[in-house]
Amino acid sequence: MSDIKIVIKAFRAPDDKLSCHKFVDGHMKVLKIYGITMITSANVEWFEDPDTYVILVESEDGEKVYGGARVQVAGGRYQLPIEKAVKDMDTSVHDAVKDYATRGTAEFCGLWNSREVAGLGIGSMYLGRAAVAITEQLRLTTMFGLCAPATVKNSARVGFEIATFLGNNGTFYYPKEDLIATAVIINDTENLPTAETEEREIIFDLRKQPFQHKYETGPKGRTLDVVYDLKIPNL
Repeated sequence: MSDIKIVIKAFRAPDDKLSCHKFVDGHMKVLKIYGITMITSANVEWFEDPDTYVILVESEDGEKVYGGARVQVAGGRYQLPIEKAVKDMDTSVHDAVKDYATRGTAEFCGLWNSREVAGLGIGSMYLGRAAVAITEQLRLTTMFGLCAPATVKNSARVGFEIATFLGNNGTFYYPKEDLIATAVIINDTENLPTAETEEREIIFDLRKQPFQHKYETGPKGRTLDVVYDLKIPNL
């Protein structure tokens, strides 16, 4: 099989509405496969939100979208998705976010990848790296997340730890009562002391050079031709 070429780009949501629509269309298809329709981070109010930044993975020609994620900065016009998701189970989430927001916090949310690229690491590796890399541009010191069981381990690789101060030692039943979600947080996005050494070095390199073209090897040994375009315009 030939190499897959992907472009990973970052932008402020209101600056590229067309790409926002591509993001949501792809995300909805994935959620429907799993029978999930009640997801707070999947609504589209963030299209107009200047505090929401989008990371999109697409083909070189922009015709195919392979995955995406968002970084929503706290303290703007909207609550973070984690606040909406768990407020009925733990009201302290609002105060926690408010406290962290004084020093610059956000949520890594809306993570998805298409079945077409399952197993290539787009959701499990590349989007997490990109999201943590752009926290420097956004002047964040911490970042929250809400993980499905399958993504907790990969989140830990880029520095996330379980937010034991929320829910039942960090866990909640969400989005359905038979599914468990885990609240996570990176407590130091600048230095990333809790990230794996290799991941930390990759992230630091992406901060130094947000535009890169490199060949990456996915979890199953497949080669990806990756263009990183992580310098956010209009900041």
